[in-house]
Amino acid sequence: MNTQLLQQASVLEIDEQIELVEAIWDGIVSRGKAPSLTEAQTTELDRRLENHLANLDDVVSWSEVKAEAISRIRQ
Repeated sequence: MNTQLLQQASVLEIDEQIELVEAIWDGIVSRGKAPSLTEAQTTELDRRLENHLANLDDVVSWSEVKAEAISRIRQ
């Protein structure tokens, strides 16, 4: 790892560090290099899908999720 780059990034504001990480991740994904899911992640996704398919009416709309998130942020 390039420690000089890491040191430069460590002095950035948190918001800037997050933007940097997002930009790096987007670059990785755009090259088709996203890591494979772990077995635990695959198992959890399968569990969630199975739960969703068994309870198709048990959903929350995007507008409800967004409103709740905004409400929590403002507290």
